[in-house]
Amino acid sequence: MLYDRIFFGASVIDGTGAAAVVADVALLADRIAAIGTLTPGSGRIEIAAQGLVLAPGFIDVHTHDDLELIRNPAMLAKLSQGVTTVITGNCGISAAPADLDAPPPDPMNLLGQQAEFAYRSFAEYAAALQQAKPGVNTAALVGHTTLRHAVMTDLAKAATVPEQQQMQQLLREALQQGALGLSSGLAYHNAIAAPAAELAAVGAPLGEFDAIYTSHLRSEFEAIIPALAEAADLGLHLKVPVVISHLKCAGMANWGRAGEVLEFIGKRAAQQHFCCDCYPYSASSSTLDLKQVTADFEIFITWSEPYPELAGQTLAQISEHWQLPLLETAARLMPAGAVYHGMSETDVQQFLSYPPTMIGSDGLPCDPHPHPRLWGAFPRVLGHYSRDLQLFSLSQAIHKMTGLSAQNFKLAQRGSIKVGNFADLVLFDAEKVKDNADFVQPFAQADGIVQVYVNGGLAFDQGVACPDRHGRFLAHQPQS
Repeated sequence: MLYDRIFFGASVIDGTGAAAVVADVALLADRIAAIGTLTPGSGRIEIAAQGLVLAPGFIDVHTHDDLELIRNPAMLAKLSQGVTTVITGNCGISAAPADLDAPPPDPMNLLGQQAEFAYRSFAEYAAALQQAKPGVNTAALVGHTTLRHAVMTDLAKAATVPEQQQMQQLLREALQQGALGLSSGLAYHNAIAAPAAELAAVGAPLGEFDAIYTSHLRSEFEAIIPALAEAADLGLHLKVPVVISHLKCAGMANWGRAGEVLEFIGKRAAQQHFCCDCYPYSASSSTLDLKQVTADFEIFITWSEPYPELAGQTLAQISEHWQLPLLETAARLMPAGAVYHGMSETDVQQFLSYPPTMIGSDGLPCDPHPHPRLWGAFPRVLGHYSRDLQLFSLSQAIHKMTGLSAQNFKLAQRGSIKVGNFADLVLFDAEKVKDNADFVQPFAQADGIVQVYVNGGLAFDQGVACPDRHGRFLAHQPQS
């Protein structure tokens, strides 16, 4: 049999958590066709992969690439890390259903400009993705804040029963059109007024569609345990899996609580499907929030609508220049974005090493000076945390960003190297893989990623995104 492509002698890490095995892997069309010892000459293209790792393409379970996939479909920031699939619609914000007649409210403004929110239905957004044909696959959640904005005039209040019913119907339509589930961002001021009962009413259709619920918790600070309980209780009520987004203990007063948090998660995970994702940095990034302004740690301004020229400076530097208090300085800069250096590295390592933790970048592609996680999250896990610090094995690291992610986000036939699965693959050098993006040079491409394949097509080769794009929209199909 003549295969389209064969990798000879690769160190195959299959995404299940199993140790590496030296093997040949053949592709035919968009699928993995054979694994084992194959005959030279039986592939149209043959790659000598000795000394390199062949792994499933990485799945970025927490992105804000909703509009970036259409705006910049080459998706070099993700392909250059080995990412082949992104999950959008996180933190309660999604590109659809939304048709804005005013600038997007916080935090929808993280995704793009008013004119880009042009999709009245999830189906319209899916069609736009299919037309753009980005370089990576996409599965999408629907954001609770986006639903609120679609039906409510005052986001500072709880939704009325009729408004809840309208949001529920919009969610049902999106689920019928292939949405993966519902996300919320209850920490943000345009959703914080929503009680748990509102989420329960809006999310009522999730179970019927075998969908999931993801939560940017109501608090990642002192009240993190009650916030975790709220998310877990909602999952039990709706009878759906729950994913806690970008798990962290934020703020210096909260440092050292990772063990307590993981103990709570472990207890609830024994009763229900309850898991989490994390990014490999001790700094977060979002919109500038007056509630988080403090002198305890550095706050770096990534963008400011009224003062765009000040992006790239710290809040303290701007405060000193203006001779104003930090809080007043922040208020003048808004709307704005910020990086908060507000986590303990020890806590981050505990969260990353927790076996059920998945990897999500939470990168913000619209930021003029983004957090380096946008370009570096996955190589940082492989290089810094797995190889250099030996926090976990390479097989475990890859499982956290492939097989585990595909399982929790219900991505059929992806996330593992198995005959019949889609050929989303990354070929990399385990000794050289390294993130280069940092807070000074955030756009630096990683080292060590040799080639990336999406649905069997070569998508990234030796530092360059290939002109042909092979990404697909992955419509959620309920399992019977």
